[in-house]
Amino acid sequence: MAGPVWGRVPPRRGYLSGGTERRCRELLAAAGGGGAGAAAAVGAAVLVPLCSVRGRPSLLYTLRCRSLSGPHSGDVSFPGGKREASDSDAVATALRETREELGLELGEGSVWGMLRSLPDRQGMLVVPVVANLGPLENLKLSPNPEEVAETFTLPLAHLLQEENQGYTHFRTRGRYGYTLPVFLHGPHRVWGLTAIITELTLELLAPERYRRKTHVPGRHLAAPPRRA
Repeated sequence: MAGPVWGRVPPRRGYLSGGTERRCRELLAAAGGGGAGAAAAVGAAVLVPLCSVRGRPSLLYTLRCRSLSGPHSGDVSFPGGKREASDSDAVATALRETREELGLELGEGSVWGMLRSLPDRQGMLVVPVVANLGPLENLKLSPNPEEVAETFTLPLAHLLQEENQGYTHFRTRGRYGYTLPVFLHGPHRVWGLTAIITELTLELLAPERYRRKTHVPGRHLAAPPRRA
């Protein structure tokens, strides 16, 4: 099934412009982040941190500490985690986790909206919350050393270059199962759920330059035993 048509693409340096922000806010609001039923079932949220680095529109990533317990230790990720009882919604979860992981106090005004919820490898629904941090040079990141081993950015221009895009085809029961994206040639390989969210973000920001080529499984992202 073809992905959504997000409208006309902005100029390369306009990915974070006021016009792009208005377009994306409207589209994300209309999409509804998966609807009320999905929102009620959400177990976690991540922040998708748009930013600029020396004027270049970019995405900010974290590398999780290998000392963490659980299946995501050592993974490239976006700041985020499980929803707590005190969180009013997915946006509150994403902002709280970003504060705890990176020491950034972000207001809801920086949030553009929510992408559709996605299942992680355990089947938990995760909501990606898109936000613009602004110029990274104006921020002081204070990564929590117990959770974050490293932070790094990738320019959108890098992510949009085909030579930096890869795909992994998975097989289930001897037949083609699904295809997941991989983003290459940065400080770390971006794969798994973080790559899927990156792909959806590129599709939102640059619809005429990026077309999703992947087929994501409907229930969970647990890797099957064989690859094509």
